[in-house]
Amino acid sequence: YIAYARMDVIHGLNPYTSVPFAIRHDPVYPFVGADWIFSPSEYGPLYTLLTFPFALAGVLGALWGMKAAALLACVGIDWLVWRCAVRRRVDAKLALLTVGANPLLVIYSLASAQLNDFVMIAFMMLGIYLASAAHTAGTNRRAGLTRDARAAAAVVVAALVKVPAALVLPFMVVGRRRSSTVVGAVIASAAGLAAVYAAFGGPGIDLLASVNRATGYVSGDSFATQFAHLLGKPGVFPVDHTILKVALLLFGLYLLLRTWRGYDWVAASGWALLAVAVASTWLQPWYLLWPLPLAVISRDRRLLWGTLLVQALFVIHQLAPMFTPQ
Repeated sequence: YIAYARMDVIHGLNPYTSVPFAIRHDPVYPFVGADWIFSPSEYGPLYTLLTFPFALAGVLGALWGMKAAALLACVGIDWLVWRCAVRRRVDAKLALLTVGANPLLVIYSLASAQLNDFVMIAFMMLGIYLASAAHTAGTNRRAGLTRDARAAAAVVVAALVKVPAALVLPFMVVGRRRSSTVVGAVIASAAGLAAVYAAFGGPGIDLLASVNRATGYVSGDSFATQFAHLLGKPGVFPVDHTILKVALLLFGLYLLLRTWRGYDWVAASGWALLAVAVASTWLQPWYLLWPLPLAVISRDRRLLWGTLLVQALFVIHQLAPMFTPQ
């Protein structure tokens, strides 16, 4: 994160067309992982813009600044979870405890600078909160429509921070069935993409190219890789990527159909985010936090138990080598 910010702010290089190797004499370069030194930024363009002020604080200052910002984003997530739970009339105390005390959230908010996922989740939850507020606006139709538009705009901002949040938008549109939701999404998208284009040009708004690159990576911790090993395969092959994408598409269409027929759009969004995390061949621990805030405010307890089960399986897989005889 710091390297891409410094590339633009300090060295005048576009992080979406240049690679960290181009700043190999910068003090941050020795800390850039080997997987990324020849890779342009794959992070959301709005997130990249948000990191620019940290670049001016030096490497150490940027690190601690991002840690503080990540922690602040987590506090915002907790507050929004509480407010959403109250609005949706689910157990607010249980929702707050489940998210706030979740081991993955605690570890990666306190011990890392994993800022982009937390900022994405915060804006995503802001959108859900505004949509819930619109639903309870009562007879004040104008206020409800305004909040629906703002809710969609918040989700668009979340998607420009990190693309997975975009999955919430179609379920919000189908579930809310308000034209103001579409209007808010269109206006926010136009404004956001215009700002990004002004900052980074065409490569900055080519989100699909970034997604395609990211989905091509493979990690040994992913469920797809572990399942391939169970089948006796050495790993994930290109055909497996295609199968996973088709399966996700079909599952997403099924969820949209259910939402159209009256299923909770928040729960449907949570299932979609959980499915993407599980199917990702490049799985990071914080991906498993994406559906959690939605799961705790949903009345479909299966989503919550499914999310916690997937998290538990991942943690067990990570801890297993510690207890394996050498």
